[in-house]
Amino acid sequence: MAFDLDLIQRVYASFARRIEAARELINNPLTLTEKILYAHLEEGIPGRSFKRGKDYVNFLPDRVAMQDATAQMALLQFMQAGRKKVAVPSTVHCDHLILAKEGAKADLASAKVTNSEVYNFLASVSDKYGIGFWKPGAGIIHQVILENYAFPGGMMIGTDSHTVNAGGLGMMAIGVGGADACDVMAGLTWEMRFPKLIGVKLTGKLSGWASAKDVILKVAGLLTVKGGTGYILEYFGEGAETISCTGKGTICNMGAEIGATTSVFGYDGKMEEYLRGTGRGDVADMAGRIRESLTADKEVYQDPRKFFDELVEINLSELEPHINGPFTPDLATPVSKFAQVVKENGWPEKLEVGLIGSCTNSSYEDLTRASSVAGQAMAKGLKARSAFTITPGSEQVRFTAQRDGILEIFERMGGTVLANACGPCIGQWARHGADKQEKNSIMTSFNRNFAKRTDGNPNTHGFVASPEIVTAFAIAGTLSFNPLTDKLVNEKGESVQLDEPRGVEMPPLGFEVTDSGYQAPAEDGSSIQVLVSEKSDRLQLLTPFEPWNGADYTGLRLLIKARGKCTTDHISMAGPWLKYRGHLDNISNNMLIGAVNYFNDRTNSVKNHLTGQYDEVPKVARLYKSQGVGTIVVGDENYGEGSSREHAAMEPRHLGVKAVLVRSFARIHEANLKKQGMLALTFSEKADYEKIREDDLIDIIGLASFASGKPLAVSLRHADGKVDRIFVNHTYNEHQIAWFRAGSALNLIRQTQK
Repeated sequence: MAFDLDLIQRVYASFARRIEAARELINNPLTLTEKILYAHLEEGIPGRSFKRGKDYVNFLPDRVAMQDATAQMALLQFMQAGRKKVAVPSTVHCDHLILAKEGAKADLASAKVTNSEVYNFLASVSDKYGIGFWKPGAGIIHQVILENYAFPGGMMIGTDSHTVNAGGLGMMAIGVGGADACDVMAGLTWEMRFPKLIGVKLTGKLSGWASAKDVILKVAGLLTVKGGTGYILEYFGEGAETISCTGKGTICNMGAEIGATTSVFGYDGKMEEYLRGTGRGDVADMAGRIRESLTADKEVYQDPRKFFDELVEINLSELEPHINGPFTPDLATPVSKFAQVVKENGWPEKLEVGLIGSCTNSSYEDLTRASSVAGQAMAKGLKARSAFTITPGSEQVRFTAQRDGILEIFERMGGTVLANACGPCIGQWARHGADKQEKNSIMTSFNRNFAKRTDGNPNTHGFVASPEIVTAFAIAGTLSFNPLTDKLVNEKGESVQLDEPRGVEMPPLGFEVTDSGYQAPAEDGSSIQVLVSEKSDRLQLLTPFEPWNGADYTGLRLLIKARGKCTTDHISMAGPWLKYRGHLDNISNNMLIGAVNYFNDRTNSVKNHLTGQYDEVPKVARLYKSQGVGTIVVGDENYGEGSSREHAAMEPRHLGVKAVLVRSFARIHEANLKKQGMLALTFSEKADYEKIREDDLIDIIGLASFASGKPLAVSLRHADGKVDRIFVNHTYNEHQIAWFRAGSALNLIRQTQK
């Protein structure tokens, strides 16, 4: 269905005029990315040009989207902002808190009971402040957004890193923390450093086993998990126009795995087909009238090296299916070499479970391609040798797939259809035997495969592929298999080979759904009371953080020096901890428990300098805080990659951490730390990371003159009496320094409202 048509009409009414003004300022043809960004500037008609990778810019996004796990903290913050209603269209989607255990019906019923307090809170807050509410079972936020809200040329922020999925429909959609969402819902601007641009030119056409998922798996292998940091990826070329709208969404979705700010495709026939097929012909008509504004100027794509900071070229006709992993989404292996790589690395060859779905690959097209593999396999006398689960992306997709007999094919193969929710993709999976922590392999069509991500078992080797590849491997039951060339032995002892998958982009009979799960907010929510019990262990009203006291930070204790990869999953785990996402004190008991301590190579074991003993990270932090001892966290490269969860910034702030000092940050996490009034610092010399000792007393000097572009000094007072003085960099501008001084961005908002 179509929402907010008047909003889209307003955006389009001034779109071409704003673009023309930007083109005159820059005095160059414009990329699509530049068009959308300049069309959403705070000042309206652009009055100056911006330097990529340098200038901070204020934008006015068109809408905000929140999933239930992050919405709790975002809305708890918004309740303190002093607004009677959200300033821009906003939605909440209940998709993260449903535990995958038995199957869709039972799991959804159980979730409604277990999470009733949280669901009631989110529904009442949404009702009160004019927010659209999508009930549990309605679907995964990003699929629902693509089906109902995304529109070409729009700008949206969302409290989930995979908000970028909407780039498949030509939208500038960016993952942020809850504090950023709070700002925009309160009517303030959203600030971002003007990004650099990577152009991805696609030629040729996908065929056979290759799919849109393989495009981004290939790109992830080329750029790595931090190669997109500070960049927006813009896909173009004749190959791009052959990929379905939901396939484009898949590519954009996993752009989060390379650290990209977002990814986007220009408006084309596939997008128009999807808009009309999902009941938004009026949006397609409006977009058609400004079609030239919804893609880059033709000169850009004719000579892309002149207009993009980097260029990647992929011939889709030559693209081979890829399998990425384990433990990181950028370890890309072509399927032809996968069996060999498995043997060389000693990875478990037996495939225990194949899981398809998630926000990345749960469209109608995805399900039809996978079901075509399952159907022909059964016709050839093959059965799945691995356990197999299927997660539809939305109730609309599920209902339509059920009607068309697609889900029945999976069930006959032995698959279990799970609820329309995130489930195993975010650790909401009650996997039997995972507590034994046995070494094993699974393959998913999800986006992330960090250690412990799906089932809590650090020894589960998670591999990422397309739904059809996952289905084929589940039938084979082994990683030593290539569905493009290898044969399997059926029940009759015959050697048979799987045929290429066949998919249908749009359902021939159209999409259908009886209850989408949407609940519109009250026209007037002023009389609605939002109650939070003081005895609740799921929800807790927020207490403002203390402002900076005007002095340097001296005598800080090292809480932990994290070695290697430290994602937001390591800093604030999901899975069973999701139930505490609305209770800051309770969820802080998972702070950094997954990070590896540099000094003993153990997780959740750090030295308590008040006792001389090693203990759990949150316990040590709480003791330091109770004794008035400030702490610092030290990290490695790309610290905070992964999810947008601001809990990874709020928990350290809550437990007395003053600063996070790392070799480099992931974009969203750095922004979240700033919003919560913390110091997010990087080593001027990356080798200085090695100078941090376990027993150091650490001073951060020069805060009284804290200024944009000016490094800070840090003294490392070692236990042997020696002192190392190093310098650290930061990316704060004057506005962000004001957040630090006020104690948080929210404190500053509250002062402004007063």
